[in-house]
Amino acid sequence: MTEGQRRAVIDIGSNSVRLVVFGGAPRAPVVLYNEKLMAGLGSGVLADGRLSDAAQEMALASLARFRDIVDGMGVSSLDAVATAAVRDAENGAAFVEKAQALGVSVRLLSGEEEAVASGFGVISALPGADGVVADLGGGSLELVRVFDGAVHDRISLPLGILKVPAIRASGVGRLRKHVQSLIAGIPWAWRCNGLPLYLVGGSWRSLARVHMHQNGFPLTVIGNYDFPPESARPLADLIAGMDKARIKQIPGMPSGRVGMVADASALLAALVAAISPSRLVTCAFGLREGILYQALDEDARALDPLVEGVRFATQGQQQVRGYGSALMTWLDGLFGHEPAEMARLRHAVCMMRGTGWASNPEFRALGGEELALHGNWVGLSAQDRAIMGMALFVGMGGKAEAPPILSQLADAEVLSLAHSWGLAIRLAQRLCGGAPAILDACSIQADKVGLKLSIPHRLAALEDGVLQRRLELLAATLGMTQARILLHR
Repeated sequence: MTEGQRRAVIDIGSNSVRLVVFGGAPRAPVVLYNEKLMAGLGSGVLADGRLSDAAQEMALASLARFRDIVDGMGVSSLDAVATAAVRDAENGAAFVEKAQALGVSVRLLSGEEEAVASGFGVISALPGADGVVADLGGGSLELVRVFDGAVHDRISLPLGILKVPAIRASGVGRLRKHVQSLIAGIPWAWRCNGLPLYLVGGSWRSLARVHMHQNGFPLTVIGNYDFPPESARPLADLIAGMDKARIKQIPGMPSGRVGMVADASALLAALVAAISPSRLVTCAFGLREGILYQALDEDARALDPLVEGVRFATQGQQQVRGYGSALMTWLDGLFGHEPAEMARLRHAVCMMRGTGWASNPEFRALGGEELALHGNWVGLSAQDRAIMGMALFVGMGGKAEAPPILSQLADAEVLSLAHSWGLAIRLAQRLCGGAPAILDACSIQADKVGLKLSIPHRLAALEDGVLQRRLELLAATLGMTQARILLHR
């Protein structure tokens, strides 16, 4: 796959049939088009082991539509996959043949293949993921142990969200006992205790929206929203007392998930009781993104999805080509000792700052903060977004107090560091005006005395009072008493 190509995945699940067309950088795919139809293929399988004629008719009609959209969009590759409903149905193979006759070649995934793809989906967004992926679909629940950028133990359990109502209806506590029995039969499950549980699937995401709403969380981005496992049971109890009309009013709640939220919350509470995870992490990436990730070579997989996504989005908007990279290198003189997880955020900030000219000057600082908080970036926690938001707000000239939302999402220590990044970025902008060649010729560093900005004699005219004041402000923020501009040959 090459940069800018459009790639498509058709996901034929137990609840829905969905088309997603991806673009962007191969390592950081972004959704260009997303359409789904709630065909309900799994309902017939639960009833009599077969895909119903009505559900098949709906699904095949959507496949014909998706085929035409894909052709019209000039998609370079299409991967159509079917999961539990088609896999388990007596007439599943016949359905695949009907899809083939429409010009859509469907790959029937085994439970293990589905689990592997889901695991790689989480890894693609969170390369450092170390825990258990729980991908909840309509017909199955995949549990996958991931760490060191690889998929390890995995299993597909016959416990999709469509199967939960019947289990719950059979008696109080039956779902919890059923989940405990399934987990007890997994030989590696005990090694998952105390690890994060990465939640993949629309039902889990809907639960996260309820938790987010009830707790007044100020950021509506669902990807990487995490909440404590001990809240799973209270959340289930809360949802059990809510009627569907109230659930439907929750911001971002898909109408097709309203009737499943109570069952999903009960299942999550049972799963938490059986596995005892350290935290619950909601993932925006899953099977479809995992399929794309599996097609990448090792070099591409090793790239940072955040840096790649920001680079692709901003490369055509830099005020001067290469400014973002030059700014990052220049700032290494002060902040190069930072851990890798902070350096990647600073790298993304530097590339975003290079596009500041495109914003209205009156709103540039707020635009930078907004870009960090709500941009379609991969692999960021809420705190990561707040750190970037602070750096961009200050770096783009924010003179008022930083937006309150930032202090709600991140602690004061990391926001103070981000504030320093922003001041250094403003200093660099005054020094070079956005010209990478000037930054390459100059350097900044801290010594025992304070901050030292070195400028070659041939660029002596760049030194002025504003530059000196910005250097002094940065020094004071870093706890230093002196700030010097030195000319060198």
